Amino acid sequence: MTFKALLIEKDDAGYRAGIKTLDDDNLPEGDVTVRVDYSTINYKDGLAITGKSPVVRKFPLVAGIDFAGTVESSSHAAWKPGDRVVLNGWGVGETHSGGLAQRARVRGDWLVALPAGLSTRQAMAIGTAGYTAMLCVMALQGHGLKPDSGDILVTGANGGVGSVAIALLSKLGYRVLASTGRLNEADALKALGAAEVIDRAELSSPGKPLAKERWAGTVDSVGSHTLANACAGTKYRGAVAACGLAQGMDFPGSVAPFILRGITLYGIDSVMAPKALREQAWARLAKDLDLAKLDGLVQEVPLAAAIAAGSDILAGKIRGRLVVDVNA
Repeated sequence: MTFKALLIEKDDAGYRAGIKTLDDDNLPEGDVTVRVDYSTINYKDGLAITGKSPVVRKFPLVAGIDFAGTVESSSHAAWKPGDRVVLNGWGVGETHSGGLAQRARVRGDWLVALPAGLSTRQAMAIGTAGYTAMLCVMALQGHGLKPDSGDILVTGANGGVGSVAIALLSKLGYRVLASTGRLNEADALKALGAAEVIDRAELSSPGKPLAKERWAGTVDSVGSHTLANACAGTKYRGAVAACGLAQGMDFPGSVAPFILRGITLYGIDSVMAPKALREQAWARLAKDLDLAKLDGLVQEVPLAAAIAAGSDILAGKIRGRLVVDVNA
């Protein structure tokens, strides 16, 4: 059986991404084969497709760090043909062929049952970005932050993590302060639930070790000076959930907010998160995310357009979520 896939290759001719027709011999090892309905383009996928960061560590490899679809065959006890499943992370799209394909083969332990009420398209409208946003929200709530604790800052607000975080937090009753470099899209962010929109320039340059207390918590997908300034402006005993590095991997900050205000910095890893936490996050997404708002975040493209979309997401041209119909 043949299928189409976005294949990353690297050899003497260089690094390249292309849409290829593969067969079952090209599927990797695994005990579950999935007929993929939809995948998505995340920031990490953009890095992998363009080769601008060494995300892919095995060649040739099918790109795509997540997918949603239906089990075709399984030798894993937990899964049977017809089960609807979603996958995020576990090195898929990095060291194990991934979801930007019409078929995928993975370890059954990596899969999560798609919650009732979510379609496979909606699952990829959420994708790794939205699942990561949910992990961030869960960390802030686990810290004890409630709607009356104060504002929650969301950086990279127009991106996938940021936009889903705004929708989640606003539905849960939090007042959200959205930071973006695209102030012309402030109305769209307010439609998602942001109470206030600020220019990312307020946070993206070197700042003071300790700033005015402005927010109780932060969902940060940016890193670098933005993360340092988010910490510096956090209220006493507040919390910051850090999950991304769009501005950079560095953290040019100070210990002052930690030892003078007792704030907590939570590192959010979506790739290797334990299955129980994943299942909790997906159950929460099905319950706490306004699916009508989710629809407004989505741009859908066919598999053939995924390569160009990878460059667009790195260039900051994409608002919200990119869903890839791998069968279109």
